Amino acid sequence: MSHPTESTFKTLQFYSTAVYPCSYLPGRQARSQVAAPTHLIDATTYSGLVEQGFRRSGLFTYRPNCDACRACQPMRVDVFNFQPDRTQRKVWKRHRNLTTQVMPLHWEAEHFELYKAYQSKRHPNAEADENSRSQYTQFLLTSRVESRLVEFRTPSGILQIVSIIDILETGLSSVYTFFDPDVPGSLGTYGILWQIEQCRNMDLPWLYLGYWIRESRKMAYKSNFRPHQILTDEGWRQPVSPQ
Repeated sequence: MSHPTESTFKTLQFYSTAVYPCSYLPGRQARSQVAAPTHLIDATTYSGLVEQGFRRSGLFTYRPNCDACRACQPMRVDVFNFQPDRTQRKVWKRHRNLTTQVMPLHWEAEHFELYKAYQSKRHPNAEADENSRSQYTQFLLTSRVESRLVEFRTPSGILQIVSIIDILETGLSSVYTFFDPDVPGSLGTYGILWQIEQCRNMDLPWLYLGYWIRESRKMAYKSNFRPHQILTDEGWRQPVSPQ
């Protein structure tokens, strides 16, 4: 298991944010633990932090640190033992004609238009500035680790999915995926299946899916990728019963 070096840990500082409204569970307050300074969090250090339940949003590396709630559970898919279920096999077959291109993070107006369309349909109550170019750039196109942008297009060249992924020492981290909300057939599921396949091609054992919350319907899809592990106080463990 990879961890930041001892010298890096001595240099990093961890602090708690003020409380803010929870994005996933209405009526609850959230708090995060943040790792700083950001310029010391390189690819190796970040790999170790992800192993300990951290994620990033742009240059902001954090993990939930709520006062009286432990609903957010870090989750990772066991890539080499993963077996798609019937629905996932159908999704893979339906969209496997999409062509992919993996590239460095960069701005493209076409990507941003797809992002806005996705946000307006999937997160209609989001703050207005979440659709701004500056917010999009800071959230998805800013990174000090090894990150990639992946395009998925139809054979005729129509953009349907964009995924942002981080390459870690033990796997890939699924940062964010957005897609055409009007295209049927579970494009989001296909994006995760593609990332699992990429892990296998790169001989990486884990796909990190961020946080899973049992009470959040938006998170339900993550538990369908099995087997998976949850980070507990005793370390990463496969759930005794299916999540």
